[in-house]
Amino acid sequence: MADISLTFPDGNARSYPQGTTPAEVAADISKSLGKAAISANVDGAHWDLQWPLDRDCAISINTLKDDAAALELIRHDLAHIMARAVQELWPDVKVTIGPVIDNGWYYDFDRSEPFTPEDLGAIEKTMKDIINRRDPIRTEVWERTRAIQHYEQNGEPYKVELIDAIPGDEPLRMYWHGDWQDLCRGPHLQHTGQVPADAFKLMSVAGAYWRGDSSRQMLQRIYGVAFKSKEDLKKHLNMLEEAAKRDHRKLGREMDLFHMQEEAPGQIFWHPNGWTIYTGLQDYMRRQQRRDGYVEVNTPQVVDRKLWEKSGHWDNYQEHMFIVEVDEEHAREKAVNALKPMNCPCHVQVFNQGLKSYRDLPLRMAEFGSCNRYEPSGALHGIMRVRGFTQDDAHIFCTEEQIEEETAKFIRFLAKIYADLGFEDWTIKLSTRPEKRIGSDESWDMVEAALGAACRKAGYDYEIQEGEGAFYGPKLEFTLTDAIGRQWQCGTLQVDPNLPERLDANYIGQDGAKHRPVMLHRAVLGSFERFIGILIESHAGKLPFWIAPRQVVVASITSDADDYVRETVELLIAAGVRAEADTRNEKINFKVREHSLGKVPVILAVGHREVEERTVTVRRLGEKQTQVSPRDEVVTLLRQDATPPDLT
Repeated sequence: MADISLTFPDGNARSYPQGTTPAEVAADISKSLGKAAISANVDGAHWDLQWPLDRDCAISINTLKDDAAALELIRHDLAHIMARAVQELWPDVKVTIGPVIDNGWYYDFDRSEPFTPEDLGAIEKTMKDIINRRDPIRTEVWERTRAIQHYEQNGEPYKVELIDAIPGDEPLRMYWHGDWQDLCRGPHLQHTGQVPADAFKLMSVAGAYWRGDSSRQMLQRIYGVAFKSKEDLKKHLNMLEEAAKRDHRKLGREMDLFHMQEEAPGQIFWHPNGWTIYTGLQDYMRRQQRRDGYVEVNTPQVVDRKLWEKSGHWDNYQEHMFIVEVDEEHAREKAVNALKPMNCPCHVQVFNQGLKSYRDLPLRMAEFGSCNRYEPSGALHGIMRVRGFTQDDAHIFCTEEQIEEETAKFIRFLAKIYADLGFEDWTIKLSTRPEKRIGSDESWDMVEAALGAACRKAGYDYEIQEGEGAFYGPKLEFTLTDAIGRQWQCGTLQVDPNLPERLDANYIGQDGAKHRPVMLHRAVLGSFERFIGILIESHAGKLPFWIAPRQVVVASITSDADDYVRETVELLIAAGVRAEADTRNEKINFKVREHSLGKVPVILAVGHREVEERTVTVRRLGEKQTQVSPRDEVVTLLRQDATPPDLT
């Protein structure tokens, strides 16, 4: 058998017989590495230690210290261990698939009886028993007919269907965890004992149709989470507990912000308090955009399909669009329109009105555009995932030479807004050219370099996402981290030379000839609805004072103070503070509890003493101590607090 050359991370190369496994390579390097090895990276692909090496390649050996590889394998093995545990407890259950997902895995089962919380406890216990057995994990490659026969004999119809869906030239890998077997691409650990038995937990059961097809069998999906250590698991569970307390749907009810109902799925009924947040945020964004040189436009909600056909959305996005058929007067057939799912084609129509010169560029065009997209009902989630939403959308029409400066300007713009809204921790990802793309390599080189240079010019590092750009251009994604460590991708900047070409946008250059502008799609918040949900959850409802919907409640301790309460409210309103009176015949502690639940930032309590001394007792949300201060001083201080950060 011929030798192959393996190149290691330090640049050194060694020869090994063809068919050598990474496990043998690790053991050859050192006994300790052979024991610690869990998998390998071979030419960038994650590789099982048992898979033979058949060509010259670059190789590195992974251990449990390599977080990405270790977590993938731990979670992947736990999916198999859970399926094995289920079949040990209930041998008649049919298994289907169990992929790794963020923070864990799931596995779908066909079982006649629903799984109960007690069942999950029994499954967890059996999983730990399997881990403690330290059963070896082995793999073989089987012929298709042999694999099908195996699963037919064992009464596993779902596995047979999976094999039928695998392309004929792909190897069928069969994995054993001890005596239990499953079809899997791999890779896996070397024995079940490498999985930490105290670092996983089964979380929930949900229904899921086989292959996502509602006409097929309804299965039961068990979700689990897993980490490398008990401490990491505890940290994650604490985060989930904190997230549940901060759930924007729960806080939305307590703060009386919005509601949703069956008659308008994926649409929001904003209450006065919620709409105050919405309009306050929109007013703030409008002021910021004007200062940064944007012009604001407004474009139609309902647009003829002809425009969507020209833009390419009709062919590529139609399943997400709401179609509107109109019986035009005297028309022989209905006119077909669509509610706009995005604003970009309409903005090109505004750009195309009148002759544009190179002197008009860059042209920054913004719209708080109301959009509608069809989302499956199962994907809807409060105000975070809806069908009707408004984007803080803008498009910058510019030349290729202006991309770098406009991008740097946008990054600085975005940074200021995130800071004002309490988000200091955020990252940038640069998505580069995909395999299928339009445009020359030279053009891609130039634009990718311009985006990278813009990040550096604005003073920020970035991470490369290889091949994740759109087919027509690279993009930047801005991901912020909230108060409990969750990440949210909100802002974007997408370079697009394609849409101006499709919709025949042009400007007159210095040479007197027509040229195509480049279009930069950009958003800071994304959708207002989703961002408000993020804002509520990150601040646990305790919003920055300037944007809180109910800023101050002035509450009477005795009825003799009612006139003073109303007088104080009038002074606050005149000072630009959102204030309201609470003169109900209730005890002050009851009022404080109620308004604290509603996340009112400041409660001013007023009784006999305050009336006589012209003071107020100030209680701030989340603070146990109160402070008695002269009323005029408090009004002045709250006027300052209520001023939006861009107006201070």
